[in-house]
Amino acid sequence: MGKVKDFLKKKDIEISVKRYGVDALGAMAQGLFCSLLIGTILNAIGTQFSIGLLTKTIATISGTDYTIGGLASAMSGPAMALAIGYALKCPPLVLFSMVSVGFAANALGGAGGPLAVYFISIIAAEAGKLVSKETKIDILVTPIVTVVVGIIVSSLIAPPIGKAALWLGNIIMWATDLQPFLMGIVVSVFMGIFLTLPVSSAAICAALGLVGLAGGAAVAGCCAQMVGFAVISFRENGWGGLVSQGIGTSMLQMGNIVKNPKIWLAPILASAITGPIATCIFHLEMNGAAISSGMGTCGLVGPLGVYTGWLSDITKGLKTSITAFDWIGLLLVCIVLPTIFSLIFDFIFRKLGWVKEGDMKLEV
Repeated sequence: MGKVKDFLKKKDIEISVKRYGVDALGAMAQGLFCSLLIGTILNAIGTQFSIGLLTKTIATISGTDYTIGGLASAMSGPAMALAIGYALKCPPLVLFSMVSVGFAANALGGAGGPLAVYFISIIAAEAGKLVSKETKIDILVTPIVTVVVGIIVSSLIAPPIGKAALWLGNIIMWATDLQPFLMGIVVSVFMGIFLTLPVSSAAICAALGLVGLAGGAAVAGCCAQMVGFAVISFRENGWGGLVSQGIGTSMLQMGNIVKNPKIWLAPILASAITGPIATCIFHLEMNGAAISSGMGTCGLVGPLGVYTGWLSDITKGLKTSITAFDWIGLLLVCIVLPTIFSLIFDFIFRKLGWVKEGDMKLEV
């Protein structure tokens, strides 16, 4: 047993929640962001502002026309796998082989491609690391093992993983459509919590394909966490903290949450209110890329995703135009209401002595 542990340590294979549940999942979200989401944003900008460079066909592959954004989006599988390999500290030959693995897993995973890429990339990466530099023909052995393991595993488990992810995502979206008030609370609160925890709410939303009304609730919850922490910690962190949390990440508060979990209550309660407001009053839907549902106000990706969804619906004939009610709802749900409710709850908790000055101070 000791020899096995020593060998795994030598190969930098760490079987832990942090390595797989935090590092790999977070990296996957970044890979998805840099491919699918950036491609979606470029397409939206090109369409909205009639930018020829972004709307014209750059390449036609197997009868499908691709714009710059389209090509970027098409590389989401390889981008996710490469990012996961990087997070798992793969040697170069393993890392570069992950491109093929990601393409296969994403293609075979269908609508649940991101979840398939996540599991299969971990398996292929660790298999590649096991044999890396163990032979004199490493340049052949390592890529072959990584690619073959990745593609064989993809062929076996990617389709069922994809179907399972699609099924679960559809259940959540169906339940939200059926019970928008209750599910608006549940989805908003839990996705908001996932956003602040050191896991990736964006990757979770992408893996489940969380769009529609459930996606709108997720946007509400994630925005409530980021905007909430940004405003209630303003007295401790000033404008720098407002920006770093408001359009950066509320994850910066995790250290403080561990010290005093009660500081988390205000943003959580705010998300419990804004979620059903989004679903029941404004019928806010995320019809853009599913990853946007879990991004909140990070780079304003969440609201931008809703906006690109509106444009997509207009193109498909599902929506005639973007109304003033749409804009008001988006502004209230993503910015105004999280600010108001978080400040109210924080005021109450400070009066009760649950939250004290300096509890949310960020290290400079």
